[in-house]
Amino acid sequence: MHKIITFLALLTIGIPHGQGQALNEKTDALAEAIETRVIEWRRHFHANPELSNREFKTAEKIAEHLRSLGMEVQTGVAKTGVVGVLKGGKKGPVVGLRADIDALPVTERTPVPFASKVVSEYNGIETGVMHACGHDTHIAILMGAAEVLSKVRKELNGTVKFIFQPAEEGAPPGEEGGAELMVKEGVLKNPDVEVMFGLHIAAGTDVGRITYKPGGTMAAADRFVIKVKGRQAHGSTPWIGVDPIVTAAQIINGLQTVVSLQTELTQEAAVVSVGMIRGGVRNNIIPEEVEMIGTIRTLDTEMQTKVHDNIRRTATKIAESQGATAEVDIQIGYPVTYNDPGLTQKMLPSLQKAAGADKVDLVNAITGAEDFSFFQKEVPGLYFFVGGRPLEQPESGFTPGGHHTPDFYIDESGLVIGLKAMLNLTIDYMAMAK
Repeated sequence: MHKIITFLALLTIGIPHGQGQALNEKTDALAEAIETRVIEWRRHFHANPELSNREFKTAEKIAEHLRSLGMEVQTGVAKTGVVGVLKGGKKGPVVGLRADIDALPVTERTPVPFASKVVSEYNGIETGVMHACGHDTHIAILMGAAEVLSKVRKELNGTVKFIFQPAEEGAPPGEEGGAELMVKEGVLKNPDVEVMFGLHIAAGTDVGRITYKPGGTMAAADRFVIKVKGRQAHGSTPWIGVDPIVTAAQIINGLQTVVSLQTELTQEAAVVSVGMIRGGVRNNIIPEEVEMIGTIRTLDTEMQTKVHDNIRRTATKIAESQGATAEVDIQIGYPVTYNDPGLTQKMLPSLQKAAGADKVDLVNAITGAEDFSFFQKEVPGLYFFVGGRPLEQPESGFTPGGHHTPDFYIDESGLVIGLKAMLNLTIDYMAMAK
């Protein structure tokens, strides 16, 4: 059925041939010609990672590259972000292309010669720094797209805004950052972006493949803090007090029913997880208060509201039944990463040209989160995944790890596919908007 739908889409969408097709072929050839440079850029950033809102040298190298291509370049956007504007030779829409540029507080274990040796401080703790989520590949791909499109600027039917975004992994405590701050500072204005495209390397997807999903593709990520207040007592006489630890345990069990029994899972997935619990100072003292901190993941805005309401009711009523009280604070985080369905279907052939029609897969949503979603709240957007898992075990016998791990590893031959996809999306969207 999916193949039939795709075939019909190709017939009805009608991405222009002729000049547009010739330009696709030209940029594909240019992409292949600079593949080695893209890989070199990736290795440079991998060896020199910087944490969120501290991407100073990363931003300098990006800006230097964009200026060398003759672009209008703005730095210091959302603290360390870089924006380059490439005006095409013909009038048309403004297409936004985004790459995130920050690394993680992870100490690298991979055997690659360009492994990170950088050490920094995160939340007061000394730690290694690593591009353990692949943002180094995103930077390199977008720098490659900037170079290729600058070589064909006279043939472009519009303008491209290259957005290199800091702090996707979250700004340090007490700071703003990321896509939300970029939007607040007007990154989608002057010139006004009409559509946004972004990608993510996927360590769990075979290299050579692209995956996508229309609608909610990544979850909204919200943080909750529940403070359970009881009455302190000696551990030998619990009946004199109100035990917040026992109450917290019952609340944790009760929260499991928010998803399993109170959420319509046939509609979309949802997750409620308690990641931290703290309370008490001594074995024979029942404390006065216990704090629980956790995450909420939802893929639908109406479901998001319902889950929040159910968490509040479940926690407060369980606490009340024990003679305790529960204060529930839910902090809204990243919105749902929502791929505009019409745009996604319209641009599907562009992804298929990059990887091959038989290597582009429709997949289920995932409950990870992405702040690309802040751009998608303002303009239609498409966010997709490019495979990076090696088809064969590395010669060293090293076992590659997943995202956010010390052993994160990707096959660099997937970078040129991501580059071609970004180029095709830009050129084809401009051709359709003529």
